[in-house]
Amino acid sequence: MRLFLIISMVVLLPFAALSVEPDEILDDPALEARARVLSKELRCPQCQNESIDESNASIARDLRIVLRERLVAGDDDQQAVAFLVDRYGEFVLLKPTKTGANLALWIAGPVMLFLAVLTAALYARRRRNATVIPALSSDEEKRLADILDE
Repeated sequence: MRLFLIISMVVLLPFAALSVEPDEILDDPALEARARVLSKELRCPQCQNESIDESNASIARDLRIVLRERLVAGDDDQQAVAFLVDRYGEFVLLKPTKTGANLALWIAGPVMLFLAVLTAALYARRRRNATVIPALSSDEEKRLADILDE
């Protein structure tokens, strides 16, 4: 099993490095580091659950290039991300903002969990307070036994 894991890692590891292609890498290591950090926070519009740093899709490549162009042009991190958000919408953010319409989505989860817990507590309380049918008296048990014997 260990040998299989080692072989699969050796075979699959080069594919992880294919996302950022050599012609995209900036000459300035500081700018490249910033670009890599920012590209890990941006969603690929085609892959949807991958960052543009991990994705091999052509749109992700285009976004990586635009991001690097903005950084070379002198934008700070917020300005570069804001440029992409203005162009593609908040969908490109892997961690959406907690404002506007997104606020309802951020609040909905905890509210639904609270309502579910409240409903379960009320249901358990009603079940506990439900009327209990009293046990049969000895005369009723004898009568039931006679009916069943017939």
